[in-house]
Amino acid sequence: MSDSTVIKVDSDYSPRGAEGQKYLAMGKKVAMRLWQNEQPGEAKPEVQRDYETVGYVIAGIAELHMEGQIVLLKPGNSWIVPEGAPHTYKILEPFTAVEATAPPAAIHGRDD
Repeated sequence: MSDSTVIKVDSDYSPRGAEGQKYLAMGKKVAMRLWQNEQPGEAKPEVQRDYETVGYVIAGIAELHMEGQIVLLKPGNSWIVPEGAPHTYKILEPFTAVEATAPPAAIHGRDD
């Protein structure tokens, strides 16, 4: 029999990561997180993660720097960062986005 457990997460009580992300619902193979009202500033340090990320912009503007490209992210845009790709973000206007990571970023120190 398959797992039929329903999980609901209220983001008002979600745990936060070291970079300010809110961890939302998480399954065995995929997890969600929320970047809420991230403020403009210098580009974050470049990282290379052992998970794939897909994201969707709710509000604000940011740049995704990856593989020598700069991609402008605006409300309604979605993006993918492949597993292992060196990348960074630069927030240009207060930015809110939701991301899904596979496997889940919040476990096994993947976000460290």
